[in-house]
Amino acid sequence: MSIPRAGDPPPAASLEARSARRPIIGIMGGSACDEAAYERARRVGALVARAGFVLLCGGGTGVMEAAARGAREEGGTTVGILPGRDAVESPPNPYIDIPLYTGIHYARNLLNVLSSDVVVAVAGGLGTLSEIALALRCDRPVVLLDSWRFDAAGFEPPGHLYHAADPEAVLDRVRALLAAGESGRRDSRPAGQVVAGGAATD
Repeated sequence: MSIPRAGDPPPAASLEARSARRPIIGIMGGSACDEAAYERARRVGALVARAGFVLLCGGGTGVMEAAARGAREEGGTTVGILPGRDAVESPPNPYIDIPLYTGIHYARNLLNVLSSDVVVAVAGGLGTLSEIALALRCDRPVVLLDSWRFDAAGFEPPGHLYHAADPEAVLDRVRALLAAGESGRRDSRPAGQVVAGGAATD
């Protein structure tokens, strides 16, 4: 049996397993939300589960709980990436199947983003804003539902930032992104390259 060396292409079985993996949809939102946002997030979670996707969230209350609840009610799988070291520091909401304790607090927002094929933001505060920004910087597609708007003068929204009018439109966009192979994509531009609009990547 030959020993794989660095730089060798992955075996065919590994590629097949990766392509067969169920997509992971990250639902980002605040730990506190009003009833309308809760119900929208719950509906998004339900649609994600019906489509056969895995739902990932921050594992807490508010939008995170609502999305996980909607997914669980449809028999879906839910993953919660929690900020604390254990369930004492970060009790997961009751709809989380797989709680992952990180002990890195706000830094776990990057794990939320990098673990998701598509990021969906429902309403949300500053924590959600950081996840949106991280997703865009990491070239993850982002779908916004009643969330932050980026219309500041001089700001050119990136091509992988989308707005949706309702939960059904969110799922339509997610499906389209997955079908087009736009999920979890990496930016192939080298660091420092000037892109459209004259801004340099860092």
